[in-house]
Amino acid sequence: MNQDQKALNLLGIAMKAGKLVTGEDLTLKEIRKEQAKVVLIATDASDQTKKKISDKCRYYNIPIVLHFTKSELSQAIGKERTICTTLDNGFGKKIRELLLN
Repeated sequence: MNQDQKALNLLGIAMKAGKLVTGEDLTLKEIRKEQAKVVLIATDASDQTKKKISDKCRYYNIPIVLHFTKSELSQAIGKERTICTTLDNGFGKKIRELLLN
C-alpha cells in the first residue's frame, strides 16, 4: 500500500472517529478557532476556494495539502467533499508524515 492510500485510509478512520470536518464553512470555522491540524483541499477545487482556504491557513500557520482529487477525497470519507480538515493531533501528524515528506 502506497503513502497516498495510507493517507486516504486515515481520513476514512478519522471521519468515523468524528475527528474530521468537511466542507468550506466548517473548515474556515475550525481554522479560525485554531483547531484544524491539517487541511486537505482537492486539486480540482475552484481557484477561489483554494485561495480562500490557503490564505486562511497561512495566516493561522496551519499545514495545507493539495494532493488528492475530489473523487479520491470523497471516496475516502464516504461523502462528496472538496475540503477535509483533521481536528486530531495524531491523525494530523500521521497525514503530514505521509504526504509532506
